[in-house]
Amino acid sequence: MASDVDICNLALSHLGDEAQVIAISPPDGTIQAAHAGRFYPIARNQLLEMHPWSFATVRVSLAVDAAGAPSEWLYAYALPAKYLKARSVLAADAIDDARGEDYIVEADPDGNQILYTNVENATLRYTRIVDDTTKFTPGFTTALARLLATMLAGPIIKGTTGIQVAQSHMKLFAFELANAKTQDANTGQRSNYRNRLSDAEIARGGPRTDYGNGGYTG
Repeated sequence: MASDVDICNLALSHLGDEAQVIAISPPDGTIQAAHAGRFYPIARNQLLEMHPWSFATVRVSLAVDAAGAPSEWLYAYALPAKYLKARSVLAADAIDDARGEDYIVEADPDGNQILYTNVENATLRYTRIVDDTTKFTPGFTTALARLLATMLAGPIIKGTTGIQVAQSHMKLFAFELANAKTQDANTGQRSNYRNRLSDAEIARGGPRTDYGNGGYTG
């Protein structure tokens, strides 16, 4: 599997830069490594946020926040480490992920993100920050290198040409992102979901597909 350095070198190769970065954290002393080390985590987290990737999707029982909830919500929960984006809040006995409960995420006075909901003993399904590149799917890796190339184009190439190159790679990124999402949707995630269907849903041939705005978006 590709390392973070491999992904950075792939991004540089997209720009026609022949430099081979050796390390980005800390950078190896080259200007390419300095730029890649700065923009790599930004690109990675941005891409993670764009889709509920199967390798980055986690569910966890939330811990109640001691400060309590504001009047419009019954419960306040602290968010887990490496939390990036909430996907759904589920009741303890929930089976169908698509029928999540209402919630909102806000910052408390100390800047800590808190999740508010009316669900007691809530479970959160969320995207976490994944540092380990061996967990990335091939499609995610390819899309990440392309997104990183769009960010590196300006600092590496500079001027109007750099802007034009970044724009051209953004179009390629959109194509590669769509492919990566399709590949991810075809993983065992769907098969595992089928195994959690209720008896009634199994009897009628499968899950509903008309969830509307509250449905599964993967």
